Amino acid sequence: MKESLIMIPGTLCDAFLFKHQVLGLKDIADPRVVSNSSSDDLSELAANILREIKGDFSIMGLSYGGIIAFEMWRQAPQRIKRLILLNTNYKKPSETTRMNQERFLGMSQLGQFRAITTDFLKDAMLHPDHGKQIELREDVLQMALNTGRKAFFRQVKAQLNRPDSTPDLPNIQCPTLIITGREDKICSPVLHQEMANLIPNSTLKIIEKCGHLSTMEQPEEVNRIIQEWWT
Repeated sequence: MKESLIMIPGTLCDAFLFKHQVLGLKDIADPRVVSNSSSDDLSELAANILREIKGDFSIMGLSYGGIIAFEMWRQAPQRIKRLILLNTNYKKPSETTRMNQERFLGMSQLGQFRAITTDFLKDAMLHPDHGKQIELREDVLQMALNTGRKAFFRQVKAQLNRPDSTPDLPNIQCPTLIITGREDKICSPVLHQEMANLIPNSTLKIIEKCGHLSTMEQPEEVNRIIQEWWT
């Protein structure tokens, strides 16, 4: 029986974020994408996901999905066999992040939700070369529109109230794979190196020509890295 791999998308993303991984990793694991929007409270959200899953499992979380993964580990470390953390942040939100997120919430309330998704996703999330790919941009925008304003509110509120995971990292004993893009503007490679230094049994991989959405920008490389590490 294959090991259960729970996949958790990032902010303004849905299952499409892991489309290539669900297909590409099915020979080594049993992938399942779960919701990241059931609550605006991070602890409650993590508990909701844990209740959905039976037995032990591994987690793959990108960005906000990684933040949720840390909270799930805090609640049930004995159930988690492996962690795959992509393009994520283990620290409390900075003042800049807090200001930006609160500005996005205000814009959303004023009916400017599509403007947020178009500008933010195009300019900040993707590598410049990938940002020019119309099909990829449309896929990312569609995920955001699928997520919608109400779920976006819940995601942002939960993130803004997240704890600092720094004290937890040295206590994570399960094998942990950390992946990021060289040009990730949201969660820098330096941040990921710090995270790898703090998690005892961790492996760090930095993908060239890649921004914040590594699973969509460099899907084959992400799958190759995970397959090699997993086996």
